[in-house]
Amino acid sequence: MVKLAANLSMMFTEIPFAERFAAAGKAGFDAVEFLFPYDLSEQEVAAAARDAGVETVIFNFPAGDWAGGERGLGALAGRTEEFRAGVPRALSYARALGCPRLHLMAGKPTGDHDTARRTLVENIRYAADVVSADGIDILLEPINTRVDIPGYFYDTTQAAMAVIEEVGRSNVKLQYDIYHMQIMEGDLARSIERLLPAIGHVQLADNPGRGEPGTGEINYGWLLARLDALGYEGSVGCEYKPTNGTLAGLAWARPYLG
Repeated sequence: MVKLAANLSMMFTEIPFAERFAAAGKAGFDAVEFLFPYDLSEQEVAAAARDAGVETVIFNFPAGDWAGGERGLGALAGRTEEFRAGVPRALSYARALGCPRLHLMAGKPTGDHDTARRTLVENIRYAADVVSADGIDILLEPINTRVDIPGYFYDTTQAAMAVIEEVGRSNVKLQYDIYHMQIMEGDLARSIERLLPAIGHVQLADNPGRGEPGTGEINYGWLLARLDALGYEGSVGCEYKPTNGTLAGLAWARPYLG
């Protein structure tokens, strides 16, 4: 049966970040994911995860001015030095947490597309080579541009896979977000089956609204069973916005939680 990971950037948000690890563990999660840990020290985050008995499965490299609307630095020409300074910073947290994956956000470049692509490929190669000795995978996630992040560099699996193939590093994989791909592509089951060898992490939310499973159009009972039958062995991150509070919205997840 698939293993769920609580997304601490969207769940349990009524309490401080460090306390969300324990809240996730008490709710039955064995794993967590989140956007960024950088407001706390490596030691503080690692202690919170350790004390809660939860595994951290993925978080993001530093992604620029998030509050100002930036969504990653990977493809931003002229920001390479800033991007590369964030690589050892993320690696330090990943080591402390024992986290095996890092999500590299491409961002919303406004200049020439070819220049942005070259910048992104070079940055991914750099990051992949830096973290490879620690056995860490870098994940690239196509994100929908219709609803959530207009202007994001890649918004389809085809576009993200083309970048992965050009990068040519074995520790660079696809992050498949079911919600984003329902908006951009649909045909989820066939897409997941076709891409499974390249998928390093899966995330979910229902559509429309990005709420928990059961609040929208996606048949998650069937789809998660299919993912399990295909042999997916990773976690599925619950990157959704709870509609009536995190705990109240976990009825759908009970069969998957300890």
